[in-house]
Amino acid sequence: MARHFQRSDCGHRGEGLKASRSVPPGQLLYSTSPYTCIPSKKARGSVCEHCFSRVESLLRCSRCKMARYCNATCQKLAWADHKRECKCLRSIYPKVPTDMTRLVARIIFKLLTGSPCSSEELYSLSDLQSNIKQMSEEMKGSLGQLTVMLQFYIQEEIQDTSQLPPGLNLLHLFGQVTCNCFTISDGEMQEIGVGLYPSMSLLNHSCDPNCVIVFEGKQLQLHAVRQIQANEELTISYIDVMATSQERRRQLEKQYCFACDCRRCEIADKLITDWEEIVDMCQTLLDKNRDVLPDTNLYLSKMLDAAMDACIQLARWEDALSYGTRTLRSYQLYYAGPHPVRGVQLMRVGKLQHHQGKLRHALDTLKQAFDILKVTHGREHSLTGNLKQILAECEAELSSRLEQM
Repeated sequence: MARHFQRSDCGHRGEGLKASRSVPPGQLLYSTSPYTCIPSKKARGSVCEHCFSRVESLLRCSRCKMARYCNATCQKLAWADHKRECKCLRSIYPKVPTDMTRLVARIIFKLLTGSPCSSEELYSLSDLQSNIKQMSEEMKGSLGQLTVMLQFYIQEEIQDTSQLPPGLNLLHLFGQVTCNCFTISDGEMQEIGVGLYPSMSLLNHSCDPNCVIVFEGKQLQLHAVRQIQANEELTISYIDVMATSQERRRQLEKQYCFACDCRRCEIADKLITDWEEIVDMCQTLLDKNRDVLPDTNLYLSKMLDAAMDACIQLARWEDALSYGTRTLRSYQLYYAGPHPVRGVQLMRVGKLQHHQGKLRHALDTLKQAFDILKVTHGREHSLTGNLKQILAECEAELSSRLEQM
């Protein structure tokens, strides 16, 4: 079906796909089934593991007690992919493997069958880049832990490495999957699964892409979203583009090991860094929902966070403190216990209170932050040390003020 584009060299971006003819917006460029896929943990039990349809009542596999299907037909069609993993799932029940562990296990079982797959039309599984050499040591360590989990999970079917496909390196395979898997979403763009579509891994990233990927069940569809000229590179976004260029670049470098140089990143999101406009937009939305949603509402909390950050950029300290104070209840709710994110937020609000001369409130807030950070970061961490210094300054100022009264 790849008649609208061809595999091409894209300079420093490596290989990619380029349009072989002019393409109008809305054109379906490609459709393919996955090499393999699984429902994600958050959707498990609500979607059929074969067709990925959302169904109220699903039939459960009587053997592993985890896989679920629309009906007997879907269960029968899924058996070839489920057969070997069924034993593995049953052996660890009621524990559940991570999505990545289960997906990689399915890939290994498919490799052992040697069966061809249409999703490798342009690019095969063996062609996929792992970027292991470019990954941080932390990332490699996480993948290493996944290989250990995988070996435990598949031991019912594969007792030792000699039974793996010849030449297979598990760390390399996890790297390939991490850099090349696709999140499968339903029609409302809600995540329902994760899958591997090797030919579509040739698509390079742009934060302002000319194509999008959507799914019909587990069938991947590539659509043009604007006019594309002949020989123009086809691009998609690997990440959620509703973020600043700095945040996007950080995520792309961490997961995909490259620095984005698309036009949107190069102009540094001038539209998104108009801090006054952000504050006005946030305040308008907050006003509209004043009597509708509590501050603990997840989306309202994110809006308060955005307004606080913008006010800090504009040195509007009093407004920043007002927004920040309103976030504390939701941070306590969503980051229960000693969580570093809550500790940092308390520290930020405490510093604003200190700056505004609200010393008693600042002291209380900063002490809460310290109680968390001494657990999550340790007393010797530079951030904890900085917080101790601010606490000492706050206590000294409050003591001096009391003496003058």
